[in-house]
Amino acid sequence: MGYRAVFFDAGETLLAPHPGFVELFTAILREAGHEFDPAALREALPKVNDRFNRAAREGELWSTSRERSKAWWREIYTIILEGLGIPFDERIARRLYETFTDSANYRPFPDVVGTLDRLRDAGLRLGLISNFEEWLEQLLESLELSAYFEVRVISGAVGMEKPDPRIFQAALDRSGVEAGESVYVGDNPFFDIEPAERLGMLAVLIDRRGRFPDHPGPRVTTLDDLPAAIGLER
Repeated sequence: MGYRAVFFDAGETLLAPHPGFVELFTAILREAGHEFDPAALREALPKVNDRFNRAAREGELWSTSRERSKAWWREIYTIILEGLGIPFDERIARRLYETFTDSANYRPFPDVVGTLDRLRDAGLRLGLISNFEEWLEQLLESLELSAYFEVRVISGAVGMEKPDPRIFQAALDRSGVEAGESVYVGDNPFFDIEPAERLGMLAVLIDRRGRFPDHPGPRVTTLDDLPAAIGLER
C-alpha cells in the first residue's frame, strides 16, 4: 500500500556519538589513567541493554528530567566500569555525562540526509519518536536535521518512553495519519519494532551492526535501502 508518513527513532538510527561510543568512552578512561582492551568494553554492553529492558518492563522512566537522566547514566556508567574491573569514580562519571550530552560529539549517519530527502521529495511526511532527553531538540538543530521532521515526540518532553504504545500514538495523533498509513524505523526490536507493529504501523528494523540477522520482519542495514523496503521505488 502507499504510505503517508515515516517516523524514525533517533539514536543508532539517525545519529550516534562520534567517532563512536566505545571510542569516546575509552578515551575518557585513558585520560584518567585506565588502560584496557576496548573489546572488553563491548563485552560489557549487554548488561547495559539488560538494564534498559528492565527499566521498560518496570515502568521506570529515565529521560524525563535532568535529575533522572544524571542518576540513570551514573548507574549505567557504574555497570560498565564494573564490567571492566574499574572502581567507580565520580569525576569520571561527570566527565562521561558531559561528553555524551554535548551536541558536538554527535553526527548523523552518512545515509541519513540523502534518504530523508528522497522520502520528503516523494511526498511523505516525516516524524521522530525517540527515547531521549529534551536536549535532543538542540542536537537535531545543531546537526541540521530539525527541518525534516514536522512531528517530533521526544520522551524527555512528553513523559512517556518506548515501548509504551502511547508515545507512538501521540506522534500519529499529531501528524493526523493512521497507524496503517505509516512506517516506523528503529534499531531495537523490543523498544521500536514490537510496539509499532502492535499499533498497526509497518515497522522496519535498521540493523547497522548486524545484530539481528534473523529478524522476521522488514530489515535493512542501511537507510539507503529504506525507500525500496517500503515500496517507494517499485
